[in-house]
Amino acid sequence: MSRPGLAARLVQRLVDAAEALNLRHSAVGNPPVFPTEAFPWAKAIEAEWRLIRAELDRVLVRKGDLPAFHEIASEVRSISADRNWKTFLLYGYGIRSEEAIRQCPETWRILQGIPGLKSAMFSIFEPGKHLPPHRGPYNGVLRFHLGLIVPDEPDKIGIRVADRVCHWREGEALIFDDAYEHEAWNHSDRVRVVLFVDFEKPTRFPARLVNRAVLRLAVFTPFIREGYKAQKAWERMFYGAGRLHR
Repeated sequence: MSRPGLAARLVQRLVDAAEALNLRHSAVGNPPVFPTEAFPWAKAIEAEWRLIRAELDRVLVRKGDLPAFHEIASEVRSISADRNWKTFLLYGYGIRSEEAIRQCPETWRILQGIPGLKSAMFSIFEPGKHLPPHRGPYNGVLRFHLGLIVPDEPDKIGIRVADRVCHWREGEALIFDDAYEHEAWNHSDRVRVVLFVDFEKPTRFPARLVNRAVLRLAVFTPFIREGYKAQKAWERMFYGAGRLHR
């Protein structure tokens, strides 16, 4: 196996140092799963969930045309390479899908209430989908899920974060740190959809400055740039050639 290049090793050292700072200077602690009350804005999002659900329902009219997550983010292939995890992206690390925002204006308006928003999409688990244990690449963001379509079968649908097993509920938020090992499943015979958001982890100085710098650099990584190109290609097919996308 070849050794990573100098640039890759330097980047990894930067990420490792930033992660250590984020743990040491977290303004909200470092639990795997957070109480919703730790983020006052979450209740405001929950209060408007039916507006988001209404826009999701219109998107799902063409559910069969939506991309699998790994078709947009190729690194996801290590945990999911089938068509049973679909996504509808609105925003990712500075890159906006203007077409998606135009289709879901209320969702986009509501998302503006999330401080440090980094990514936002609808995450769709088809029946039988199971994501194996994995962890996110960086602990400088936290993950927010808002239940939008959740069959009432908690024995068949859930997510484990570290040693906590949680269950989504329609109209309710779930906030967790995806840097912990986690896995998720939908063993029901119906679809499950959540609003899937990453937002900047609240930290104190000096971690806040370092973390923001790392997150700003993310847009220049091959992971984000390749995802941007894949998203644009999919949008041309979905919305029709000749339209402007960004």
